[in-house]
Amino acid sequence: MLEDQTARHKEGAAGARIPAQPFAVDAEEDHRAPWPSGYPEGYAVVDVETTGLAPGDRIVSAGVYQLDARGAVEDHWYTPVNPLRDPGPTWIHGLTAEVLADAPLFTDIADDFADRLRGRVLVAHNALFDWSMIAREYTRAQRTAPVRQRLCTIALSKELALPLPNHKLESLAAHYGVTQRRAHHALDDARVLAETFRPSLHTAARRGIRLPLLACQHAHGGWHVSRKRPPCPYPNPGRYEPGGPLVQGMRVAISGDTSVERERLEDQAIDAGLHIATSVSRLTSLVVTNDPDAITSKIVKARAYGTPVLDEAAFTHLLRDVAPAA
Repeated sequence: MLEDQTARHKEGAAGARIPAQPFAVDAEEDHRAPWPSGYPEGYAVVDVETTGLAPGDRIVSAGVYQLDARGAVEDHWYTPVNPLRDPGPTWIHGLTAEVLADAPLFTDIADDFADRLRGRVLVAHNALFDWSMIAREYTRAQRTAPVRQRLCTIALSKELALPLPNHKLESLAAHYGVTQRRAHHALDDARVLAETFRPSLHTAARRGIRLPLLACQHAHGGWHVSRKRPPCPYPNPGRYEPGGPLVQGMRVAISGDTSVERERLEDQAIDAGLHIATSVSRLTSLVVTNDPDAITSKIVKARAYGTPVLDEAAFTHLLRDVAPAA
């Protein structure tokens, strides 16, 4: 079906609507069971494939599964997108310049995409990345992405303490016995994510766990621009030593989505006397990420430089007792 759908887009279709195939319903997940009153009314499970990872990169395909309040499938949709530039890592997403030549531009599918996002919580694996790419595309189109909240499935799996070897989508899929048919195809990744999100959602509901929802900041036509902060007054003491304390002046880079709103986490670090770096260099003291296996520019550089990596929980714990600058 996925191959047929891509072929339809080569012929000029701007978006594909195909009949939704509901997932199996476990007896313990019957819709008559009690449900937390504060949970969202609906979700848009999203995956976008892109030309790269930088702010200037573009979306080359998007897949969306619309779910109701309890995670049942309502509809799903897919479209390739002509990025008007080199498609980037074709060996990952499989979309060549030839395939995308006749695909619609983002401005052509912006309305259809918006219809599938509006009034729903955006759900994605490393949701900050997908949200950022979507918001920037809407900004370029002089529009505002109709999304108010996002939910990262990495953060949710941490809240549920799932016994995963890492936080890759394939590990989450294996945990729930979901078969991935075509990795890095936006529609199939969205399907896998929807199938794994549903049981996670029901587990959270049964336990009465608050969902890790984060606000999607909208500014300058759809993308939040971080406010300028005063420079750190302390000298950089060097790299973080695993097992030791944080020291005032350390340069900290944060990669990927966070359970706490990003600006709040940065403010906490700055209040403790740390320097928030927007990129990773040889001078970076440590990198904070909830997905150390992600292939982001910050993680790749951290590995190359041997920069220590901490998850958000460990970093937040260390923020309670930061050592004073020498």
